[in-house]
Amino acid sequence: MISFKQGHISIAFVCMVLGFMFALQFRATLEQKASLPYQRVEELSARLLQTEKERDLLQGKIDELQNSPGSLAEVRAIQELRLRSGAAAAEGPGVVVTIDDSKTTAKAGENQNLYIIHDDDLLKVINELRAAGAEALSVNGQRLLGTSEIRCAGPTLSVNNVRSAPPYEIRAIGDPSTLEGALKMRGGVAETLKVWGIQMDIRTSDNLQVPAYKGSFQFKYAKAVRPQEVTP
Repeated sequence: MISFKQGHISIAFVCMVLGFMFALQFRATLEQKASLPYQRVEELSARLLQTEKERDLLQGKIDELQNSPGSLAEVRAIQELRLRSGAAAAEGPGVVVTIDDSKTTAKAGENQNLYIIHDDDLLKVINELRAAGAEALSVNGQRLLGTSEIRCAGPTLSVNNVRSAPPYEIRAIGDPSTLEGALKMRGGVAETLKVWGIQMDIRTSDNLQVPAYKGSFQFKYAKAVRPQEVTP
Protein backbone atom coordinates (compact mmCIF):
# COMPACT_ATOMS: atom_id res chain seq x y z
CA MET A 1 0.00 0.00 0.00
CA ILE A 2 2.84 2.41 0.84
CA SER A 3 4.57 1.70 -2.51
CA PHE A 4 1.26 2.26 -4.38
CA LYS A 5 0.71 5.60 -2.65
CA GLN A 6 4.30 6.66 -3.32
CA GLY A 7 3.86 5.80 -7.01
CA HIS A 8 0.74 7.97 -7.21
CA ILE A 9 2.46 10.82 -5.39
CA SER A 10 5.39 10.68 -7.85
CA ILE A 11 3.02 10.68 -10.83
CA ALA A 12 0.98 13.54 -9.39
CA PHE A 13 4.19 15.52 -8.82
CA VAL A 14 5.29 14.99 -12.43
CA CYS A 15 1.87 16.10 -13.69
CA MET A 16 1.99 19.20 -11.49
CA VAL A 17 5.46 20.14 -12.77
CA LEU A 18 4.43 19.62 -16.39
CA GLY A 19 1.29 21.70 -15.93
CA PHE A 20 3.29 24.51 -14.32
CA MET A 21 5.85 24.50 -17.13
CA PHE A 22 3.22 24.56 -19.86
CA ALA A 23 1.32 27.37 -18.13
CA LEU A 24 4.48 29.49 -17.94
CA GLN A 25 5.33 28.80 -21.55
CA PHE A 26 1.82 29.64 -22.73
CA ARG A 27 1.82 32.88 -20.75
CA ALA A 28 5.20 33.88 -22.14
CA THR A 29 3.95 33.15 -25.65
CA LEU A 30 0.92 35.40 -25.20
CA GLU A 31 3.09 38.22 -23.91
CA GLN A 32 5.47 37.86 -26.84
CA LYS A 33 2.63 37.87 -29.36
CA ALA A 34 1.65 41.40 -28.35
CA SER A 35 5.06 42.83 -29.23
CA LEU A 36 6.41 40.68 -32.06
CA PRO A 37 5.83 40.90 -35.80
CA TYR A 38 3.22 38.73 -37.46
CA GLN A 39 5.71 36.17 -38.85
CA ARG A 40 7.26 35.77 -35.40
CA VAL A 41 3.81 35.17 -33.96
CA GLU A 42 3.24 32.39 -36.49
CA GLU A 43 6.55 30.79 -35.53
CA LEU A 44 5.67 30.91 -31.85
CA SER A 45 2.24 29.47 -32.56
CA ALA A 46 3.84 26.54 -34.35
CA ARG A 47 6.19 25.96 -31.40
CA LEU A 48 3.29 26.12 -28.98
CA LEU A 49 1.42 23.54 -31.03
CA GLN A 50 4.46 21.26 -30.97
CA THR A 51 4.79 21.73 -27.22
CA GLU A 52 1.15 20.80 -26.74
CA LYS A 53 1.71 17.63 -28.76
CA GLU A 54 4.72 16.74 -26.57
CA ARG A 55 2.64 17.43 -23.49
CA ASP A 56 -0.11 15.09 -24.69
CA LEU A 57 2.52 12.43 -25.45
CA LEU A 58 4.02 12.73 -21.95
CA GLN A 59 0.58 12.65 -20.39
CA GLY A 60 -0.17 9.48 -22.30
CA LYS A 61 3.01 7.87 -20.96
CA ILE A 62 2.10 8.95 -17.43
CA ASP A 63 -1.37 7.42 -17.80
CA GLU A 64 0.23 4.23 -19.14
CA LEU A 65 2.58 3.97 -16.15
CA GLN A 66 -0.23 4.76 -13.74
CA ASN A 67 -2.42 1.99 -15.11
CA SER A 68 0.35 -0.59 -15.62
CA PRO A 69 0.39 -3.31 -12.91
CA GLY A 70 3.79 -4.44 -14.13
CA SER A 71 5.37 -1.06 -13.46
CA LEU A 72 3.89 -0.88 -9.98
CA ALA A 73 5.17 -4.39 -9.30
CA GLU A 74 8.66 -3.33 -10.37
CA VAL A 75 8.52 -0.29 -8.08
CA ARG A 76 7.45 -2.47 -5.17
CA ALA A 77 10.24 -4.95 -5.91
CA ILE A 78 12.87 -2.19 -5.97
CA GLN A 79 11.61 -0.72 -2.71
CA GLU A 80 11.59 -4.17 -1.12
CA LEU A 81 15.22 -4.70 -2.17
CA ARG A 82 16.20 -1.28 -0.80
CA LEU A 83 14.52 -2.11 2.49
CA ARG A 84 16.18 -5.51 2.79
CA SER A 85 19.61 -4.16 1.87
CA GLY A 86 19.37 -1.34 4.40
CA ALA A 87 19.51 1.36 1.71
CA ALA A 88 16.08 2.59 2.79
CA ALA A 89 14.92 3.69 6.23
CA ALA A 90 12.46 1.35 7.92
CA GLU A 91 9.62 1.82 10.36
CA GLY A 92 7.40 -0.48 12.35
CA PRO A 93 6.82 -1.91 15.83
CA GLY A 94 9.75 -3.01 17.92
CA VAL A 95 11.92 -2.14 20.90
CA VAL A 96 14.37 0.57 21.86
CA VAL A 97 17.17 -0.77 24.07
CA THR A 98 19.41 1.71 25.90
CA ILE A 99 22.62 0.37 27.45
CA ASP A 100 24.94 2.40 29.67
CA ASP A 101 28.09 1.76 31.68
CA SER A 102 27.78 0.66 35.29
CA LYS A 103 27.72 3.36 37.96
CA THR A 104 29.28 0.93 40.42
CA THR A 105 32.80 1.75 41.62
CA ALA A 106 35.19 -1.13 41.28
CA LYS A 107 36.51 -2.56 44.52
CA ALA A 108 40.19 -2.58 45.35
CA GLY A 109 42.02 -5.00 43.08
CA GLU A 110 38.98 -5.42 40.83
CA ASN A 111 39.17 -4.78 37.10
CA GLN A 112 37.28 -1.59 36.25
CA ASN A 113 36.80 -2.82 32.67
CA LEU A 114 34.23 -5.29 33.97
CA TYR A 115 31.87 -2.38 34.63
CA ILE A 116 31.95 -0.77 31.20
CA ILE A 117 30.35 -1.87 27.95
CA HIS A 118 32.54 -3.70 25.45
CA ASP A 119 31.94 -4.70 21.86
CA ASP A 120 31.13 -8.28 22.81
CA ASP A 121 28.43 -7.03 25.22
CA LEU A 122 26.79 -5.08 22.43
CA LEU A 123 27.13 -8.03 20.04
CA LYS A 124 25.37 -10.33 22.51
CA VAL A 125 22.39 -7.98 22.59
CA ILE A 126 22.36 -7.59 18.79
CA ASN A 127 22.60 -11.34 18.20
CA GLU A 128 19.80 -12.01 20.68
CA LEU A 129 17.56 -9.53 18.89
CA ARG A 130 18.41 -11.03 15.50
CA ALA A 131 17.67 -14.52 16.78
CA ALA A 132 14.31 -13.22 18.03
CA GLY A 133 13.37 -12.04 14.55
CA ALA A 134 14.52 -8.43 14.39
CA GLU A 135 14.10 -7.26 10.79
CA ALA A 136 15.98 -3.95 10.99
CA LEU A 137 18.57 -2.81 13.54
CA SER A 138 20.56 0.31 14.33
CA VAL A 139 23.03 1.40 17.01
CA ASN A 140 23.24 5.12 17.81
CA GLY A 141 21.83 5.96 14.39
CA GLN A 142 24.02 3.50 12.46
CA ARG A 143 22.07 0.93 10.42
CA LEU A 144 23.43 -2.58 10.88
CA LEU A 145 24.08 -4.68 7.78
CA GLY A 146 25.65 -8.07 7.30
CA THR A 147 28.98 -6.31 6.74
CA SER A 148 28.73 -3.95 9.73
CA GLU A 149 31.46 -4.17 12.35
CA ILE A 150 31.16 -3.50 16.07
CA ARG A 151 34.50 -3.16 17.82
CA CYS A 152 36.16 -1.37 20.70
CA ALA A 153 37.89 1.90 19.90
CA GLY A 154 39.47 3.01 23.15
CA PRO A 155 36.76 4.08 25.61
CA THR A 156 34.22 4.14 22.76
CA LEU A 157 32.73 1.65 20.32
CA SER A 158 32.95 1.81 16.55
CA VAL A 159 29.94 0.86 14.44
CA ASN A 160 30.28 1.10 10.65
CA ASN A 161 33.62 2.77 11.36
CA VAL A 162 31.81 5.58 13.24
CA ARG A 163 32.76 6.06 16.88
CA SER A 164 30.19 6.71 19.58
CA ALA A 165 30.21 6.73 23.37
CA PRO A 166 27.70 5.30 25.83
CA PRO A 167 24.82 5.26 26.32
CA TYR A 168 24.16 3.07 23.28
CA GLU A 169 20.67 3.12 21.82
CA ILE A 170 19.72 0.01 19.88
CA ARG A 171 16.58 0.14 17.74
CA ALA A 172 15.10 -3.13 16.55
CA ILE A 173 12.00 -3.57 14.41
CA GLY A 174 10.08 -6.78 14.99
CA ASP A 175 7.49 -8.25 17.31
CA PRO A 176 7.88 -6.12 20.49
CA SER A 177 6.91 -8.81 23.00
CA THR A 178 9.17 -11.42 21.37
CA LEU A 179 12.15 -9.08 21.23
CA GLU A 180 11.67 -7.93 24.82
CA GLY A 181 11.21 -11.49 26.05
CA ALA A 182 14.40 -12.64 24.34
CA LEU A 183 16.46 -10.06 26.22
CA LYS A 184 14.74 -10.55 29.59
CA MET A 185 14.63 -14.35 29.67
CA ARG A 186 16.14 -16.09 32.69
CA GLY A 187 19.91 -16.37 32.30
CA GLY A 188 19.76 -14.10 29.27
CA VAL A 189 21.89 -11.16 28.26
CA ALA A 190 20.09 -8.58 30.42
CA GLU A 191 20.54 -10.71 33.52
CA THR A 192 24.20 -11.31 32.72
CA LEU A 193 25.01 -7.63 32.25
CA LYS A 194 23.12 -6.73 35.41
CA VAL A 195 25.66 -8.70 37.45
CA TRP A 196 28.23 -6.02 36.63
CA GLY A 197 25.79 -3.18 37.07
CA ILE A 198 25.51 -2.51 33.32
CA GLN A 199 22.29 -0.57 32.92
CA MET A 200 19.79 -1.75 30.33
CA ASP A 201 16.45 -0.10 29.65
CA ILE A 202 14.02 -1.81 27.24
CA ARG A 203 11.09 0.14 25.85
CA THR A 204 8.54 -1.31 23.43
CA SER A 205 7.04 0.83 20.70
CA ASP A 206 4.15 0.47 18.27
CA ASN A 207 6.04 2.46 15.67
CA LEU A 208 9.71 3.38 15.59
CA GLN A 209 12.11 4.28 12.81
CA VAL A 210 15.45 2.77 11.89
CA PRO A 211 17.60 4.97 9.60
CA ALA A 212 19.01 3.93 6.26
CA TYR A 213 22.63 2.86 5.91
CA LYS A 214 24.74 5.97 5.37
CA GLY A 215 27.85 4.31 3.92
CA SER A 216 28.59 3.22 0.38
CA PHE A 217 27.81 -0.15 -1.17
CA GLN A 218 31.01 -1.22 -2.90
CA PHE A 219 32.10 -4.72 -3.77
CA LYS A 220 35.73 -4.89 -4.84
CA TYR A 221 36.04 -8.66 -5.11
CA ALA A 222 32.53 -10.14 -4.94
CA LYS A 223 30.30 -10.18 -8.01
CA ALA A 224 26.87 -11.55 -8.82
CA VAL A 225 26.68 -15.07 -10.25
CA ARG A 226 24.17 -15.85 -12.94
CA PRO A 227 21.83 -18.75 -12.13
CA GLN A 228 23.28 -20.94 -14.87
CA GLU A 229 26.78 -20.38 -13.47
CA VAL A 230 25.97 -21.64 -9.98
CA THR A 231 27.65 -24.96 -9.25
CA PRO A 232 26.67 -27.31 -6.39
